[in-house]
Amino acid sequence: MQEKTSGQETLRFAPSPNGWLHLGHAYSALFAWEMAAALHGRFLLRIEDIDTGRCRPEFEAAIYEDLAWLGIDWEQPVRRQSEHFADYEQALKNLRDMEVVYPCFATRKEIQDAIIASGVPLQNWPRDPDGALLYPGIYKDIPRAKLNKLMWEGRTYAWRLDIAKALQLAEARTGALITFREEGESAGGEPKRLPVKPELFGDVVIARKDVPTSYHLAVTVDDALQGVTLVTRGQDLFPATYIHRILQVLLDLPEPRYHHHGLIRDEEGRRLSKSAKDMGLRELRAAGHSPADIRRMVGL
Repeated sequence: MQEKTSGQETLRFAPSPNGWLHLGHAYSALFAWEMAAALHGRFLLRIEDIDTGRCRPEFEAAIYEDLAWLGIDWEQPVRRQSEHFADYEQALKNLRDMEVVYPCFATRKEIQDAIIASGVPLQNWPRDPDGALLYPGIYKDIPRAKLNKLMWEGRTYAWRLDIAKALQLAEARTGALITFREEGESAGGEPKRLPVKPELFGDVVIARKDVPTSYHLAVTVDDALQGVTLVTRGQDLFPATYIHRILQVLLDLPEPRYHHHGLIRDEEGRRLSKSAKDMGLRELRAAGHSPADIRRMVGL
């Protein structure tokens, strides 16, 4: 991997083409684009399409169309993650060489069964910031012979980051607690350095057997390769920064600044999402709304 820098502030908008863009995406894209302009910096568009099973060409085409309609422009070429798996494979290899990741063969049912067998009801088991059950460590520290047997059998597995080892190594390298610079609402109005809390995620999945990456690994590598200096994204992704900072230290990648902005919510306070099939920009455009209307809707 070779880091690209320009000496300018560099921001990005990085949607996944697994659905139509909605008002929340419009706000995030406009927020980053306008901040890049205010800083006389660069604005990049990145297509995060590592989930090849859910991503669709029509959704990607709609992203370009919707953003152009909003008046947003971006540098070419657009980085598509599905074209750069080799970059993530190399990063994963580096983590494997450090012995901070391990293969996990557990299915979702095995994880649930192990939790139930522990005597703790599922509803009482701790969950990570994304709502997933914390991994109970079923295949962690298994004997090498058993590990080799499972791999030889061709069992499906995921690579998990050993959070305790990773954090210990990261702190040993820096000689200090791992922090990040937050400039958004979570910083209380003034930029400040905040400590990471990666233990909230447990041993998070960092890659899979068939896809050599995860959101956490891919976004960390991409931000470095593209020379992103200021990451702007919604507050729902604030906790992900804990994992990304650990990976940056371990992989010797530059540290960007972060600005986690508020989310666009409906009248009941629920944040908008693709899974809930909230009205997309294409529907709003078809209903006769203008880009100026969209800006008013999202408070810009």
